[in-house]
Amino acid sequence: MFGFGVPELLIILSIVLVVFGAGKLPEIGSAFGKSIKNFKKASEGKDEIEINPKK
Repeated sequence: MFGFGVPELLIILSIVLVVFGAGKLPEIGSAFGKSIKNFKKASEGKDEIEINPKK
């Protein structure tokens, strides 16, 4: 995975924790997951991308 090992990923995670705080991590993860999902939909050739998901 891009040449990253476990120590490098732990360092990156700790930096993200310090910068954003533990309370924002679920929101960041959710936004990251939605962006990956939309990217996959766009690469499959579907015309619509969901910007504001229905609640």
